[in-house]
Amino acid sequence: MLVIEDDDRIRLALLLALEEEGFEADGAGTAEEGLRRQRRSPADVVIVDLMLPGLDGFDAIRELRRTDDVPVLVVSARDATQDIVTALEAGADDYVVKPVPILELVARLRALRRRAAAPASTAAAWTFGELAIRPEAGEVTLADRPVALTRTEFRLLCELAENAGRVLSRRQLLQQVWEYEIGDERLVDVHVGRLRQKIEPDPRRPRHLVTVRGMGYKLSG
Repeated sequence: MLVIEDDDRIRLALLLALEEEGFEADGAGTAEEGLRRQRRSPADVVIVDLMLPGLDGFDAIRELRRTDDVPVLVVSARDATQDIVTALEAGADDYVVKPVPILELVARLRALRRRAAAPASTAAAWTFGELAIRPEAGEVTLADRPVALTRTEFRLLCELAENAGRVLSRRQLLQQVWEYEIGDERLVDVHVGRLRQKIEPDPRRPRHLVTVRGMGYKLSG
């Protein structure tokens, strides 16, 4: 596990708390240092602050996402909706606001690890027009062209595909994809928006991943 946090006291406290909970954790004081460490010795989860010297947390996530689908958890004092949405759109899997109780942080980290390790589905394949999903191979194609998804995006798409034609509420998706009984539903909305950018010929007029007003989302042909 890698913690990218510029405040020495917070970084050390996080590292000690995580080690007490049984995690192997390493720390970096800047995004640049963290990215170098991740390239040299990849962690299975990255925790990143947003307010960093030099390259900020948003750009650090974008840089990570160019080559790495490691689960990313943002831990930041910034609680504005736009900051949360921007971080998730950059490619973060989850976002919590400081100060966060260590037990909540540990629960989210363990859920991230489980999701990363578990298969998205045991189904052979689904097809929705030109959109093809092959869970066992971890592949998605649109008109026979590969679609690059993060692990969370892939799990979300597979959950919707397994329930094709059925409306799933944001809460149901939080429970099934993020494994949270209670959580911020913006996680779902932003990830749905990112999926549409990748799997819809025209994301502004989605044909497959549609919103059912007042109810949630569904995937159909």
